[in-house]
Amino acid sequence: MMNDTQKAQVSSRLKRIEGQIRGIEKMVAEDRYCMDILAQTRSVMAALRAVEDKIMEQHMQTCMVSALASGSNQERQEKTDEIMSLLTQYRKHG
Repeated sequence: MMNDTQKAQVSSRLKRIEGQIRGIEKMVAEDRYCMDILAQTRSVMAALRAVEDKIMEQHMQTCMVSALASGSNQERQEKTDEIMSLLTQYRKHG
């Protein structure tokens, strides 16, 4: 679980991304140069990856650590399976 400070940081980043997307929408409406639009979409994708990284880091520091410390093989396996499933998705959609 994220604490309030971490939630605020993620929320702030998502609001910036939302603003970037509105900017891209405006660029499309204004028939801006395709390469400029693509540059902005890449920027949004990088920003989303940074949000994913922050959330994953938090998951590893809390949920994974808790599962490892629990002594429960089942809980440890569930958390490991979650991470492996996510990694598999990343490989498919890279």
